[in-house]
Amino acid sequence: MTMAGVESGAMYTRVAAFGGVYSNHLALSAAIQDARARGAEAAICLGDLGAFGPNPDKVFPLLREHGIPVVRGNYDDAIARGLDDCQCGYTDPRDNHYARLSYQYTFRNTSPENRQWMDTFPEEVRFRLGDLDVLACHGSPRQTNEFLWESATPTHFLDKLADDFGADVIVGTHTGIHWTRSWGERRAYVNVGALGRPANDGRTDVWYALLGAAGSALSVDFVPVRYDHEALASEMRDEELPEEFVETILTGWWTTCLEILPGKERAVGRF
Repeated sequence: MTMAGVESGAMYTRVAAFGGVYSNHLALSAAIQDARARGAEAAICLGDLGAFGPNPDKVFPLLREHGIPVVRGNYDDAIARGLDDCQCGYTDPRDNHYARLSYQYTFRNTSPENRQWMDTFPEEVRFRLGDLDVLACHGSPRQTNEFLWESATPTHFLDKLADDFGADVIVGTHTGIHWTRSWGERRAYVNVGALGRPANDGRTDVWYALLGAAGSALSVDFVPVRYDHEALASEMRDEELPEEFVETILTGWWTTCLEILPGKERAVGRF
């Protein structure tokens, strides 16, 4: 079955949403094949193509080949504009240390052509899923690098975002951990997770979301993606990326970016 990229304003019944690619070209390739096999009509990427992983330029041909549109993430924006850091939103010195290493590597290894393409990414894409109006963004509709957490984001705040931005369903990423919440008759928020690294759950799989709708009834399936994580780890070592990053790929446990986690989300991890 063929699968196209999501077109702004178009109507679908089954859409694959990928978030946080983080240069993991092996997982992106596997996810595209998996989504097609599961009958997705179209796919969309919610940004942060670089960071964490090796050889960021390997991601771009996959997206272009399949015509998959990309929502501008904080990393994409920073790389495109040549900023000094990734605008990741960290406050902890250790997290910022690793973020700087990751950003500097990604910037050096992203071609001028791909930087120019990133500069064309929109901040949001809207489409119809059944009878539902969907807004796809990176962090939140109001702020690209806003963290929305299952344990710490109240429903009334999500409802206000839906009101303010005129959407039934908001789809985002940025946190690296997938979750969803529905309320009322037709409203929902979906964090699609990340393809770039595991969800701090001790599994080497990564995740994307398959969204469906029959009328105004939304369905959300979080799909684990198996890929050659050992090959990715080897490639990361060849590129002399921090061993802390490699350990996460090999074990499924986060070793960095821990201070951003609320207590409940951090408690389920190893560190």
